[in-house]
Parts: sequence; C-alpha cells; structure tokens
Amino acid sequence: MNELSRTAGFGKAVPVSDDLWRILVDAQHFSKRSDGAFDITVGPCVSLWRKARREKRLPDSARLAEALQAVGYQKLELKNKTARLLVPDMKLDLGGIAKGYAVDEALKIVKQHGVRQALVGAAGDIVVSEAPPGKPGWQIEIGSPSKTVSLANAAVSTSGDVFQHLEVNGVRYSHIVDPRTGLGLTNQTLVTVIARDSTTADALATAISVLGPEKGTALARHFRGASVHFVAKATPDGKNGSPD
Repeated sequence: MNELSRTAGFGKAVPVSDDLWRILVDAQHFSKRSDGAFDITVGPCVSLWRKARREKRLPDSARLAEALQAVGYQKLELKNKTARLLVPDMKLDLGGIAKGYAVDEALKIVKQHGVRQALVGAAGDIVVSEAPPGKPGWQIEIGSPSKTVSLANAAVSTSGDVFQHLEVNGVRYSHIVDPRTGLGLTNQTLVTVIARDSTTADALATAISVLGPEKGTALARHFRGASVHFVAKATPDGKNGSPD
C-alpha cells in the first residue's frame, strides 16, 4: 500500500498481492454500483479528517479542496494484477472493506479445518457459517435500541458515529467521510447491513451511510440476499453487532 501510494501520478503500474488485488477489484465494483459513495481513494480526505478530529476543528477549506483533487475511483486503474494511481497525491484507504474481507478469509480457514459451525467477528463486522447445534441460527444483536436477528451462512456489518465523531459549532460530524465532500457525515444514522459475505456487508454499510435511507435501500436491492436496517440519531450506549 505504501509503495503504491508513493507512485501516485507517476504512471507506474504496481504489481499487487492476490489479497490486495481481490480487495481492490471488489472495492471498484462497490464504487461503481454506489456512484462513488463508496470510494477507497478517499485517503487524502480521511487523513485531513483524522487530523481535524484530533484538533477538534474542521479542515482548512483550501487544503480540503486540494485533497479532493486526488479523490475519485476513476483515478485508480486496475489491470493484469497491477494497480496504477493516475494523479499525484492519491492515497488509498481500505477502512470500509478490508476488515470485512479479513473476516471472510478467517472463516474460510476455519472451514478448511473442518469446523462447520463458526462465528468470526472483528468489531462491527461478523460472519457466521452453519447454525450452532440445535439452533436455527446465530443470535446477533444489531442496532440501537437493540434488535436480535437469527443468521446462518451470512454476515452483518454496522457503521455509524456512535463512538467516533467530531462536534463543531453544534454540528456533529461522523468519522465516516463522504468522498464527494471530504467531510464527515452529519446524518447521525446507525446503518446495519446483512449480506451473504462480510466483504459485501462492510462495503455496503459504508456506502449506505453516505447515501442515506432512500438511495441506500435502493443500492442494497442490487445485492442478492442483502438487507439494511437504519437507526436514526444513534446514541453512545447503542449496541451493534454483538453475538448473543
């Protein structure tokens, strides 16, 4: 990733590992499907936003405008297991998909060892295989206030500003950055996505957070087996994605 970022704007196609290639290909698919609401090239804006959260103030408008020039999934070229960043100062941020992918890969390893009933989780991302013995599914608590769903051979991912946010002049900004504006979201909505795999659930949770309920629900319909749950004005005592 660091080597790839250093080549931004130099026209160099960089060979990538099998895992990174699969993540990049999947990420571009979600970007196209969501019209850029999900975009791993948002890295320059994410860096500015993390600094803003530490300093408790909004990013400088000129620096933000400059960062946005390096954002856009169309500026990432994938070909023959190589990646090329087409403009200077591009930086990839895989925070909205890599954890889901890692959870999926972990479950594959568990299955290879003959374990048929398993749950693998990483914070707000959970994937499960077959149901526990004698039960219809894994009981997963989602949302705030809490709601329990029964899942088997499925995944769940939750995104929102429950624990990570910035408040400036009475406006609460999420840690989730809108690739189109470079700023944190202000809708204060907790989004939980259930899908057939964790990679999909993770990416959709981020994209739908950006799109909002109407467009987000429409996006979820494009993915077989996916469903989305919204909780408005999430609170710090909310529970998300915890196994029961």
